Amino acid sequence: MTVFEVWAPDKPVKLRLGEHDHTMEAVGDGWWRADVPAPAGADYGFLLEGRDGPLPDPRSPWQPDGVHGLSRLYDHSAFAWTDQAWTGRRLPGSVLYELHVGTFTPEGTFDSAIERLDHLVDLGVDLVELLPVNAFNGTYNWGYDGVCWFAPHEAYGGPDGLKRFVDAAHAKGLGVVLDVVHNHFGPSGAYAPMFAPYLSSGSNAWGSAVNLDGPGSGQVRRHIIDSVLMWLRDYHVDGLRLDAVHALHDEGAVHLLEEMAVEVETLATELRRPLSLIAESDLNDPKLITPREAGGFGLHAQWDDDVHHALHTLLTGERQGYYGDFGSLDCLRTVLEGAFFHAGTWSSFRGRRHGRPVDRQRTPGHRFVTFLQNHDQIGNRAIGDRLTATLSPGLLKVAATLLLTSPFTPMLFMGEEWAAGSPWQYFTSHPEPDLAAAVRNGRRKEFARHGWDESEVPDPQDPATFERSKLDWSELEKPGHAEILQLHRDLIRLRRSVPGLTDPWLHRVEVWHGDRHVVIRRGPNVVAANLAGTAQTVSVRSLPRAVLLATSPGVTVERDRLVLPPESAAVVSVR
Repeated sequence: MTVFEVWAPDKPVKLRLGEHDHTMEAVGDGWWRADVPAPAGADYGFLLEGRDGPLPDPRSPWQPDGVHGLSRLYDHSAFAWTDQAWTGRRLPGSVLYELHVGTFTPEGTFDSAIERLDHLVDLGVDLVELLPVNAFNGTYNWGYDGVCWFAPHEAYGGPDGLKRFVDAAHAKGLGVVLDVVHNHFGPSGAYAPMFAPYLSSGSNAWGSAVNLDGPGSGQVRRHIIDSVLMWLRDYHVDGLRLDAVHALHDEGAVHLLEEMAVEVETLATELRRPLSLIAESDLNDPKLITPREAGGFGLHAQWDDDVHHALHTLLTGERQGYYGDFGSLDCLRTVLEGAFFHAGTWSSFRGRRHGRPVDRQRTPGHRFVTFLQNHDQIGNRAIGDRLTATLSPGLLKVAATLLLTSPFTPMLFMGEEWAAGSPWQYFTSHPEPDLAAAVRNGRRKEFARHGWDESEVPDPQDPATFERSKLDWSELEKPGHAEILQLHRDLIRLRRSVPGLTDPWLHRVEVWHGDRHVVIRRGPNVVAANLAGTAQTVSVRSLPRAVLLATSPGVTVERDRLVLPPESAAVVSVR
């Protein structure tokens, strides 16, 4: 017998299995249940009173015919895992690599991504972070329009495909982090709210907010947490990146994130391997990553946009929008020493004070995931241009050095390691004409308000936009790319071999700067960067012992000073 269950308070539900309908029994708390013989891989749906035709299961494990089709039974115990010896990968000390399955390879599948894992091993990263892979409407998009929070997207390879990818990654010593979205449902195929009060009366930037603290919210919270535990337990994933947690409106005594952290810690203890929760938040509030015993939520890390903004504005000169407060060397010093720039200080973009200071002596830097580029910071630009299109090769190398020698947990975006020339643009494949037109027009109007010619903004619905965003793997060995790739390999190797470069304690980071140069003291090591187009002599305030890495030939030592070529950086050990 197979147990079918669904939460639908005050709504009679029937089960459709094959060509037959079955009565379901109310079992309390709004749940309905039916015990029915069903073969492996059987398709099923639920019939709601007043609705024509069966709807997919809100907890569907498999949507082989898309989010509007029937659900399919899936037996998690049937997959032949080979990672029994895997003991996990801790976030502290690691380097992350973010990728989008659909554009990482020409084929855009889990299986084709497996073929590129050796590249990531050779690069030296530790954890592969996948953009959302749960089922969404259409064939391809970024993944943030997901509606089935328990089912891997079929076009990528479905449940078995994701398991093959995780299993192969573990075999090569790579952990896997999965990006998950709980702050909204996508605009098409979101059938769960038809069954029960999954949505609140509020809204956020992406639509109706999820009901986390209103009537019936207990089961909604359970829906989210059970999904979280499923990815970690049944798919052997090593961590989750939680999208835009500032949009999780929860006025309950125990916030959903704290409740999640408790249950994930319980599962990690059971599985005897580390499991990481990484938040994306624009609140600049270290409470998220403060341990529960110290009054925080107990998450393991959070994305730190302030570090990105400080580096991006300094290197590119851009100052529009939320970049307005950033761009100075003082700003860079602030974030390298204290993680946040806005830490109870005035934000001109918000028109108010923002953030809270980080306790530099008690909060380790590895709890902040930092980056030069990611899916948002590239794809949400009008034409999806990477730093490659803006910075000189010299400044690209300086940027990589500053990121990978920082006290934080660094993350690379796919192709960044070889200065990929392909853009990464905003793409969708909504089959509904009205929705497709709304997305297309909304995107163009948004950027027109910022001075862009609408004709220059790529059409998200044009298949060419998706195809343009795929990596060109032939670039790896080409001039202008191979040397950038080698530098990334060298920097990651150096970070791993020199203890001072992984020291996470922010109070031991000291930064000073002059005219277009910056110096960072990391224990018995100094990182010096010249951002100017001419050579500069830089004081390192100690006697250099050896140059451990230089992004450009010609670095010379003069007592307690370094002479740096134009647009270059060096890492030196000092007395």
